[in-house]
Formats: sequence, structure tokens, C-alpha cells
Amino acid sequence: MSKARIADELRTLFATAVRSADPHAVLLEQLPEKPSGRCIVVGAGKASAAMAAALEVAWPDVEMHGVVVTRYGHAVATQKIRIVEASHPVSDAMSEMASMLMLEQVKNLNADDCVIALISGGGSALLALPRQGISLADKQALNRALLQSGATITEMNIVRKQLSDIKGGRLALAAMPAKVVTLIISDVPGDEPQAIASGPTVADSSSPEAALEIVTRYGITLPSPVLDVLQTPRPAVTAADIRSEVRIIATPSGALEAAAEQARTLGYTPLILGDALEGESAQLGVMMAGIARSVKYHGYPLRPPAVLLSGGETTVTIGPEGAGRGGRNSEFLLALACALRGEAGIWALAADSDGIDGTEDAAGALVTPDTLIRAQQAGLDARALLSAHDSYRFFAALGDLAITGPTLTNVNDIRAIIIT
Repeated sequence: MSKARIADELRTLFATAVRSADPHAVLLEQLPEKPSGRCIVVGAGKASAAMAAALEVAWPDVEMHGVVVTRYGHAVATQKIRIVEASHPVSDAMSEMASMLMLEQVKNLNADDCVIALISGGGSALLALPRQGISLADKQALNRALLQSGATITEMNIVRKQLSDIKGGRLALAAMPAKVVTLIISDVPGDEPQAIASGPTVADSSSPEAALEIVTRYGITLPSPVLDVLQTPRPAVTAADIRSEVRIIATPSGALEAAAEQARTLGYTPLILGDALEGESAQLGVMMAGIARSVKYHGYPLRPPAVLLSGGETTVTIGPEGAGRGGRNSEFLLALACALRGEAGIWALAADSDGIDGTEDAAGALVTPDTLIRAQQAGLDARALLSAHDSYRFFAALGDLAITGPTLTNVNDIRAIIIT
């Protein structure tokens, strides 16, 4: 089987997974009844602009207006709903402006009005409304520290909610007594609504104590204003405080199931190892190399030709020495390649379903049996670049980056390993 064919099959598996979460397809199936009163649309996330466009197509006869915020470069054309672009993964002034605009949109509503909230991954950074006493700069500094610490996305969002006047159900609280119907494209392990975009429209079970424990465990020093706010108690938003209905319209598990079905049509036996894998990217790469070898040499847990599929969101902990370029998927792949040491018959692709691996312009990359040989010929030291968290430079030099551009959806990372 040719190298080009297997690379194309890996790209097909990824494209199939992404297509399963296309907002225009999944949103239509989960819409509530058309509202009798006013319809206000709010939202945040990398897929939220595309979700807004899909909603306008689905309800052309409904009077609606509102604001959604998405990442720079992820906007699409809409007629009724305003699209604001902001920074990700660290908020900027546009994130703050978008939050204020949304709160203004949901003011003075009544019980007959309906708020449609379009929520997807990335929304936590795209919504930024610091609590009184802290500044946007304070939150930006804390977010950078969290991103480098190795904290999971769920842990980061617990901290973010405690410092926000819009997250943790507070957007839904501002909309009372109107009902909020939240349509979610999930990108978090477990699909917990309050963890996705820090749950601006759902009840919140996090606490200041939990947030303080997380920052302490990861050795993050808090600025005095942030510490003061965390130590200032306020009531959490409970289910009794809001009128909220949640519909999860696309998930990482659904994307992996779609990829598995596609794998079968390509002649592979698929095995989904899970949609919620977390931990250090490089360590997961080493572990996956071991599983792939077991499949090749022992036919366990399945016989080749096979494909191992997994999702979730790993982390890359950055030490004081800093880092080069690269995201969690390219780091995973570089560690996988180093662990496989050129093993014949094992190929892999890992990519972020939103089309952006971390902050780079690539979704991820590919590994082939000759990856390390070609790297050596190009004068690249794979292990040194892995230690320096410089995986983007490694795969860019080999021409093995997976570049898709923004996909306008987000169901977390998709990893596929083919064993022939």
C-alpha cells in the first residue's frame, strides 16, 4: 500500500469526523419550537458564527437579533445576528466588548421571550467580563499561566468562572425571566455543559475553594486583586435561579463514531480508545506507540489492518525555559514518532477539529514510517525538538503539517493511527 494512499486515508478519517459536527447539519435536528415572543441570539466559540448562520437559514421567518463571538478568522456572513471576532486562547478587549454586548441584548426580557445560546469550544477565552476589582490584564496574565501549567481544560474553566461576571450561568441569570435554550457543540471530555465555554447559560457547581486549590496545585502565583476577588464570596448560579434548557448537538464521541464507520469502508477494523483522553501530550504519544506495536506484533487488542481512534484534550506543560512552536497534537505525534523509531506499517495523524493546533496555522500533522529517516536527512534532531516543544518546526520542515484552515466547528482533537 502506497504512502500517499495511507496519508489520504488518514486525512479522510479526520475530514469525516469534522463533517459529522458541521453546524449546518447538526443544528437543524435539535432546534426547539419557534418562539412566540422575541428571539434573542447569543453565543461564543469557534463554531458559534457558523451556528448563527445555520440558525438564520433554519428560521428565515423568525424575527431575531443578537450577538455571537468567535475567534479571529472564524466569522461567516449573517443577516440578522452580529458576529464579533476576538482573541483565542487569551482574551482581548474584543472579548470584553462582546460580553458586554451580550448582556445588553438580554436585558429587560419577559417570560415569553426566547434566548437561543450557541455555545462551542473556545468560548471561555472569547467571553471575558472580569469581576469588579480585577482587570482584563489580570485575567490575561492568569490565563497565560494556566495555559503553560498543564492544567486540564475543565480545571482552567473552574478558575475562569470564579473570576467572571458572565460565565458560570451569569448570562442566563441576566436573561431572566426569559427561557434560554442552549445548543452546544461539545469539545470537552465528558460533554459536561458547565465545562463547555465555562457554562455561561447553565447552573454552576464550582467554588472559589476549588479554584484556589487548582492554582495552588499548579504553582501559579495570583496577583493580589485576583486573590482578593477569589476570597470574596458570592452565590453560585443554581438551576433554580434560571430557566435553562440544554441540547448537546455534536460531541467528540459522535465524531469518532463517524470516523470509525469511514474506517470500515476503507477496509480497516477500527477501535475507539476513548473520547476523553487527557494528560501530557508526549506521554500519550509514547503510550499509543506501545498499543500500536501490540496490534502489529500480537494482534491485541485487535488484528491489523486496523485503525486506533481517540479524542480528548491533552496538555503541554511549559517550563521556565520556554518553548518553540507547536500545539498538543504535533507534540503528541513527535513523541509517537520517537517512540516508534521508524516502525514499518504504522502511520498516524492527529489534529484539532477546529483546524488550529494551539495557536498555529496547522490543524496538526502526520507521521509515517520514514518520518525519522527524513528528519535525519534534513538535519533535524527529533528528540531535541521534542524537549524544546518545537514540534511545529519539525513537521513543517518535513512538509507533513496538516493544514485545513478554520473548519468552523470544534469537537476537540482527533487522533488516528493506522496499522497495516
